[in-house]
Amino acid sequence: MILKVKNISEIGGTVKAPPSKSYSHRAVILASLAKGTSKLYDMLYSEDTLASIRVCKALGAEINKKDNYLEVIGTGGKLHNSSENPIDLANSGTTLRLMTSVSALSDNDVTLTGDDSLKTRPMGLLMGALHPLGVVTESLNDNDKAPISIKPGYVGGETNIMGNVSSQFISSILISSPLSEEGVKLYVLPEFKSKPYVNMTLDIMRKFGVKTLSGYYLKHESCDKDHQSCRIDEFVVRKQDYIACDYTVEGDYSSASYLLALIAINGGKAVVRNLFRDSKQGDKFILDILQHMGATVIRGEDYVEIASSGDLKAIDVNLSNAPDLLITVAVLAAMAEGTTNIRGVAHARVKETDRIDTTCRELEKLGCKIEEHEDGMSITGGVKSGTVDSHGDHRLAMAFSLIGLKHDIEITNGEVFDVSFPNFIEAMAELGFELELKDE
Repeated sequence: MILKVKNISEIGGTVKAPPSKSYSHRAVILASLAKGTSKLYDMLYSEDTLASIRVCKALGAEINKKDNYLEVIGTGGKLHNSSENPIDLANSGTTLRLMTSVSALSDNDVTLTGDDSLKTRPMGLLMGALHPLGVVTESLNDNDKAPISIKPGYVGGETNIMGNVSSQFISSILISSPLSEEGVKLYVLPEFKSKPYVNMTLDIMRKFGVKTLSGYYLKHESCDKDHQSCRIDEFVVRKQDYIACDYTVEGDYSSASYLLALIAINGGKAVVRNLFRDSKQGDKFILDILQHMGATVIRGEDYVEIASSGDLKAIDVNLSNAPDLLITVAVLAAMAEGTTNIRGVAHARVKETDRIDTTCRELEKLGCKIEEHEDGMSITGGVKSGTVDSHGDHRLAMAFSLIGLKHDIEITNGEVFDVSFPNFIEAMAELGFELELKDE
C-alpha cells in the first residue's frame, strides 16, 4: 500500500510516545524465563513483539492478554518446545537473535525461521560465540542464516564476541547465561557498538532479579580508557534464577523520533509524554541531535517538550550507539541547510535492509545530493517531490513520510510501520499531520 499525506493542520500539541519495542521484547522473554507470574504493563503489541510472544508460548510460557497488562506465567527456565514445525518469527531480527541463545535452554530441539528478509540476517558470529558455551546450532541452509536449528544443552563457561556487528548478539548471550549450567564469562572485543542497548538488557535483567558483574581492561598499558580500539569489555553472569515481577514498559525514543522530528522540520511546539529523562535507551541521543540542528528541547522527568522554527542546520554526527536513528537523521539532514555528515553506522548495513544503501538510493530519487560512505553518508539539504519505496523497512516508511510536510511524497510498501509503531498514523494525527494508506 501507498503511505501519503492526507491533510496538514496546525502542527503541535501533546502525544504519548509508544512503548519501547526493545524493552517489550526483553520484558516478555525474561518474564517467560522467570519463576512465577509477571504482569507487564504498557506493552507494545507490534508485529515484532508478537513474534517474541509467539516463540515464548511455544517454549512453554503461558501468556494471556488482560485488559491493561500482559500476564506471563513463567517457565522457571525449564523450556520445552511444543511446536512440531519451525517457529515463524516473521521479520523480527531482534526475536531471532535473542531467542537463538535462549532456545538452547529447551529440553528438545528448536528451529527458528522467518520471512525472506529475516533469512538474510547474518547469524554466524553469534553461533560461533555460543559454541564454546556448549550450545550446538546449525544453519539449515548452511549459510549462517535462518532457518537455525538449536540443540538442547547450555553448559556455559567462557567465550568472546566482536562488538561491532550487533549488540543483540551480546544481549542474547547475557539474557540466557544465568540459566546455563555453569554461568558465563563473556568478553566483548573491540569495537563495542550500540552499547546502550546492552545497558538496557542489563537494566531489565536486574528488574527480574538477576545480577551481573561488568568491567573492562585495555590491551596495551600505554592506552587510556577512551581509546576504544584497545578496550575489551567483560561480563560475568553466575548461575541464578529470574524472578517474576510487575514491570511497566517505558516510552520508545526510536519511535518518538518521528514525532519530535515532525515539529523540528515543520516548526511549532509539542510535548511527547512517556519519555523518561533517566532512560538507558541510546536513541535518547535524538534530543541532542535536534538541539544541535536548531530546535529547543526541554527534558522533563517523564516527558520531552520541543519547539522549533523549522529552520534546521546541518551537523556532523556519530550514530554508532544509536543506529536506529539513521534514517530519521538522514531525513532531517535532507530538510536542513548545509551538508550533514553521518558516520559510525556500518552495522546499519545488516538491519532490515542495508539501511545506508537504501536510504541513499531513496533520497537520490528525491533529488537529494548524497555521498555514501562505508559507515555512513554525507547529505546536502534539498529535496523535491517524488515516490520512494520502503523496501519493507518500517523506519524508512515512517521517516520518509516527514518529507510530506513540505513536498508531495508517496511511499510504496508504506504499511510496514506495524512492525514497531502500529498506531503511527494515529499518533502523528494527534500532532496535526494526517497520513493515509491507499491501495497501490
